Amino acid sequence: MELYHKGLSEFEKNMSGYAAIFIIAQSCLGSVAALYILIGGVSPLQMFQLFLVTIACMGFNAAVLSQQKPKVVFNLFIGSILLSTIVLVLNLL
Repeated sequence: MELYHKGLSEFEKNMSGYAAIFIIAQSCLGSVAALYILIGGVSPLQMFQLFLVTIACMGFNAAVLSQQKPKVVFNLFIGSILLSTIVLVLNLL
C-alpha cells in the first residue's frame, strides 16, 4: 500500500507529464493484448475479452482527456494495466 501512495503522490506532482507517458504505455499494452485476443479467434469469449480491454483503455484515455482528479486517473491506469496484462497472459497460455 505504501508503494501505491508513493506512486500517487508522485503522479499528482507532475500529472501532465506522467499522463502522456501513461497513455502511451497502456495503449501499447492494450494493443498487444487485443492482438493476441484476435490471434486466438473471434469467438464470443474473445470478443468479450476484447470489449473489456478496449473499454479499460478508452476509460483511462477519457479520464485523462476530461481532466479528472489525479486519484481517479491513477486508479484507472492501474486497472487498465492489470486487466490488459491478465488478458494478455491468459491468451499467451
